[in-house]
Amino acid sequence: MKPQFYDIIGDVHGHALLLKKLLKTMGYTKVGGIWQHPERRAIFIGDFINRGPEIRETIELVRQMTEAGSALTILGNHEYSAILYHIKDTGGMYLSRHIAGNRNQIQSTLNAFIGFSLEWKDHLKWLRTLPFYLDLGDIRIIHAYWNDNDIKYLKSFIPEGRLKKDFLRTIHENQHPTASIIYRILKGLEFRCPQDLILKCSKGMSRKVFRMNWWESPQDKTFRELSFGNKFLLPDYTVPKQIAPSFEPYSTDKPPVFVGHYCLSEGAVIVQNNICCIDSCVVGSEQLSAYRWSGESQLTKENIVSASL
Repeated sequence: MKPQFYDIIGDVHGHALLLKKLLKTMGYTKVGGIWQHPERRAIFIGDFINRGPEIRETIELVRQMTEAGSALTILGNHEYSAILYHIKDTGGMYLSRHIAGNRNQIQSTLNAFIGFSLEWKDHLKWLRTLPFYLDLGDIRIIHAYWNDNDIKYLKSFIPEGRLKKDFLRTIHENQHPTASIIYRILKGLEFRCPQDLILKCSKGMSRKVFRMNWWESPQDKTFRELSFGNKFLLPDYTVPKQIAPSFEPYSTDKPPVFVGHYCLSEGAVIVQNNICCIDSCVVGSEQLSAYRWSGESQLTKENIVSASL
């Protein structure tokens, strides 16, 4: 049997035309109305809804490929938030509160399905069948952060098949550790400054929370070195040991892992020889990227391909 090779596609965010252009660039063609490749399989890394101009078309394309077996798909934080936005807790409140921030994030998707409410409900059911991660042996796929202990826990606790509404109510209403792990793998590690620490970025704004690099030891790092995937530069002085975060870095001897989420304005990048962030921030850059994996254990930038509007 021939080995399975994959094309890991970054956050699409409703840019169906650009996705089609990228698929064509990689040799995918429509057969029976479904995009497919004779020798490879696509992987969507989540965040294919919200923001873009062709959200309805994007979901349909991704779903068709997934159900036909020409692609694999995982949840991103945007899909998960959309699921929770439509589920009420036992007190009648939505699990993702209908406040301005959450409403603004999903509004473009809701607008895209005006007049197609039954179709949107059907897609929401389908979204609840998607996994949070893929461990394919030689490679791993997750939206923002891979931690072996978190994955082991989720594997033992998340039910197979559909994410049932009662299960989601249980973990979010009762502050179950599963909810914290899900948010961590979907949004990455965050550093939260002590109340008495004033940390100003290059824009002159005080920053209390920022996303972190999770593949290198945080010890003796500067705030700038610890930061990753933020739209600002932090001061280049060492994080005091008293407040330095503690986590197990993703070591270089582990299987390659692919993430999205971080909306890198500089484009998709290999941050470590076995970690690739494939999110090239399509909304701002009008560029969509993929990593073409063909069995290598050391990732190379030559395997990153992109399509632009």
